[in-house]
Amino acid sequence: MSAAPIRILVVDDEPPIRRLLRAGLGTQGYEVVEAGNVADALLAIAAQPPDVMLLDLGLPDRNGMDLLAQLRATDADFPIVVLSSRTDEKGIVQALELGADDYVSKPFGMQELLARLRVALKHRLQQQGERPIFRLGGLSVDLVRRIVTVHGRDAKLSPREYDILRVLVQHAGKVLTHRLIIREVWGGIADIQNLRVHVRQLRQKIEDDPERPAFVLTETGVGYRLQAPD
Repeated sequence: MSAAPIRILVVDDEPPIRRLLRAGLGTQGYEVVEAGNVADALLAIAAQPPDVMLLDLGLPDRNGMDLLAQLRATDADFPIVVLSSRTDEKGIVQALELGADDYVSKPFGMQELLARLRVALKHRLQQQGERPIFRLGGLSVDLVRRIVTVHGRDAKLSPREYDILRVLVQHAGKVLTHRLIIREVWGGIADIQNLRVHVRQLRQKIEDDPERPAFVLTETGVGYRLQAPD
């Protein structure tokens, strides 16, 4: 018996966008369910929770942010990828802090969207069976022994640098806001400039070319993302 297809709930009030997503995702073997507003989205979730949700923030009956907050408050644990305006950095940050797993800016390419969906689904599986050793290219992070190596050589990280890397590893592939990282590493008592300094120092120690980082990626105006392993 073949496995059931991955079910994607698309919540967007624009029929052309839904048609585009239905066609593009359908060719990849995904099952696509559509909702044009929050009320229909809640009905679809009650009937059968999706494996992942694509959520537009500008919906006609309620703000998509309200739906996101409601779902996370009721412990809905499926990944949520937000569709947002390319210039809406404030909205993106707010959505991520409410529990969105990722975002894709409109207009988007189908290949970028598919990659984001794969990362969101993979991250959920990793959380369910978390591995003690993380590997990405030449980078290896032993989360049990707190040992970091790059191309087989020990990387001597400060406690703060290691804590930043640990948080990024635990959410590999997922964009983390500045505020979230600061809360996890400093308990909220730090500023973005302090974080940037430590990320720059971390890159000096783990990146082959710190000016063109391959591991710790900057999400402009939002935060940082650790590249997801293949």
